[in-house]
Amino acid sequence: MRHQNSVFHAITKHIPWGAFERLVAAHGADARVRSLTTKRQFLALLYGQLAGAESLRDIVGALESHASRLYHLGAGEVSRSTLSDANRLRDAQVFAGLFAALAAKALPSLREAVAAPLHLIDSTSFRLSPLCADWARFSSNACGVKLHVVYDPDADCPLYAALSGPKVNDISVAKEMPIDPAATYVFDLGYYDFGWWARLDAAGCRIVTRFKANTKLSNVVENDVVEGSNILSDRIGLLPRRLAASRKNPFADPVREVTVRIETGKILRILSNDLDAPAQEIAALYKRRWQIELFFRWIKQTLKIKHFYGRGENAVRIQIAVALIAFILLRLAQRTQAAVNSPYTFARLVKVNLMHRKPINRLARQGPLRMPDDRQFRLALDPC
Repeated sequence: MRHQNSVFHAITKHIPWGAFERLVAAHGADARVRSLTTKRQFLALLYGQLAGAESLRDIVGALESHASRLYHLGAGEVSRSTLSDANRLRDAQVFAGLFAALAAKALPSLREAVAAPLHLIDSTSFRLSPLCADWARFSSNACGVKLHVVYDPDADCPLYAALSGPKVNDISVAKEMPIDPAATYVFDLGYYDFGWWARLDAAGCRIVTRFKANTKLSNVVENDVVEGSNILSDRIGLLPRRLAASRKNPFADPVREVTVRIETGKILRILSNDLDAPAQEIAALYKRRWQIELFFRWIKQTLKIKHFYGRGENAVRIQIAVALIAFILLRLAQRTQAAVNSPYTFARLVKVNLMHRKPINRLARQGPLRMPDDRQFRLALDPC
């Protein structure tokens, strides 16, 4: 009988192991390691994310029950204390670097042919245990961290991720993000910085965001709008010349103000540096910002990222990086089959078949197992 590897083994084939080994060597992650190598640590944590494990004890028990199927993975049984120590001490940059390498490798195969890439920028918060107060205190009775992400909705893939304290402003992290020339960047009011906008504009990027209520344009030229549409006005003008009495605004080029009434009746003033595209296209680009919110809810609810395996900063950084890696691996694995179109249903099928020996393209053959309707799941999460 022909040997068939497990579903977990098939998913890990998409990992750029050469890049992982270089990261391990560069950071000395396996120096003086006796038993639990960085690879075995990573595979244990990846199993936990894909299986929905809520604790290290769950991971350890599951790997012990599947010990006979771990050999071909390069994995093995682990002890809870050893895994906990590795999460606390081993450099999280190894896992962050693997996420970056995997995202770069995955993007060409996940993204459809588009004229210009679309990048959505936003952040989400994770509430942590009060036991994390020594490094993640937000207030007298709350602890947390923020995950900042650049997300490509056409590829359904995160491109960049950074973790910060809960009090760090979004724009402070955005200024450290790499800029993709000629891309379209869509973001909300948390990234309201004329200097940063000027950098994006100088790189040839298209900007779509919202005006603050107190920002007025000067030297305004009115464009015609279609009567009866949800576009109320379309104007071109200049931003205020000064940020304060002694600081000149570095963004001196003309910008566009598209005023639109959304489905709820609320009126939005949308800003863009694209002076030529139809106003409806600008409004539609800003509406796509909800897709990054759907991504955040997906990783929190489907990958159970709200449950953290450790209380230290390093352990939290490692787990979030591994969760993002798990998300991309699921997207890549789903592209290798055509039987299941729903990302949510595919993730659930992977979860229940993770250590079963069967091809990825046969996951849907589950007999009486019923999966939730993906359309209902997406509608429940769509804030629009």
